[in-house]
Amino acid sequence: MVVLNRIYTRTGDAGETALGNGTRVAKHAQRVTAYGTVDELNATIGLARLHATGEMATAFSRIQNDLFDLGADLCRPDMERDQEAEYPPLRMIAAQVDRLESEIDAMNAKLQPLRSFILPGGSALAAHLHLCRTVARRAERETVALATTESVNESAVKYLNRLSDWFFVAGRIANNDGADDILWVPGANR
Repeated sequence: MVVLNRIYTRTGDAGETALGNGTRVAKHAQRVTAYGTVDELNATIGLARLHATGEMATAFSRIQNDLFDLGADLCRPDMERDQEAEYPPLRMIAAQVDRLESEIDAMNAKLQPLRSFILPGGSALAAHLHLCRTVARRAERETVALATTESVNESAVKYLNRLSDWFFVAGRIANNDGADDILWVPGANR
């Protein structure tokens, strides 16, 4: 359980922060950038939730919780030393990726196939979901960049990849099951 008695600690005033294992790194380190972008994604979902009800709001709650799990995973390097840790690190698992895939399949079954790319927008919820999608893609890029130099849980990368797809399909659902999608018209303004 996390207990936060004091919000500021002054330990980051010199441009460093502590990872989940206590190691101090620069605040601009790739690992910090990756989990910071995941945190930004979580905040964008908070905005989308303002427009969601029912199943969509419930799904956002699950995803936001998963993103805290993902942040905990990313802030803890040295996966090969997990067994030695005093407390087992929280890691993303394949079942979380599988759940997203099942939800994408269920949502997509309601939709007509796309015959054009769609422009971000439509309803307020759909517009926010497209913003979530793009931030999820950036979080994925940052995490993949981290994986080129350090160990990263492959389920974390897969989760971010599926999550951006989830937001895309959910955006179509939020646009009256795709009926109100705004289609791209190539060269329309030439």
